[in-house]
Amino acid sequence: MPNLFIPQCFEIPKCFDTEDFHFRVLDDAVAELDFDAVMSSQKRLQGVFGPESKWPQKEMTLEENIESLKVHKQEFESREAFAYSVFNYSRDKCLGSVYIDPSQSPNYDCEVYLWVRDDNITLDKVLYQTVLKWLQEVWPFSMIAFPGRDISWEEWAKDLNRV
Repeated sequence: MPNLFIPQCFEIPKCFDTEDFHFRVLDDAVAELDFDAVMSSQKRLQGVFGPESKWPQKEMTLEENIESLKVHKQEFESREAFAYSVFNYSRDKCLGSVYIDPSQSPNYDCEVYLWVRDDNITLDKVLYQTVLKWLQEVWPFSMIAFPGRDISWEEWAKDLNRV
């Protein structure tokens, strides 16, 4: 049996609310709002998953985004990885996303990526602090990596090469 990313007894939150944010499972039900957030910040978001990442392509279509969101939902349902769409508290604007993935490094329980759309970039630090606190207090992780944020991409690459 493969090593489980999340204990079977842990109930994965389907949503999370704070004073600033509403998190919900990233799925195709929010495709248009997510697409708007992604494409409004397309240039800056390239590299959010690593210096070699080309996501999102400037030619990305809504249909391609929908397919991607379906994959995220399937991963969530199978407990392989957990992606959340981040909305403002009134839930009428997609502000960004949070991705909680199994760590590629044995030194961490998970690796987390997040982003905020350009026109709300002032919320980036608040979102990071919110996610970090949520993961520490609610999720079953003790070692959390934020590659490209609290660990430089260079250090992350060195860590992965030690594996």
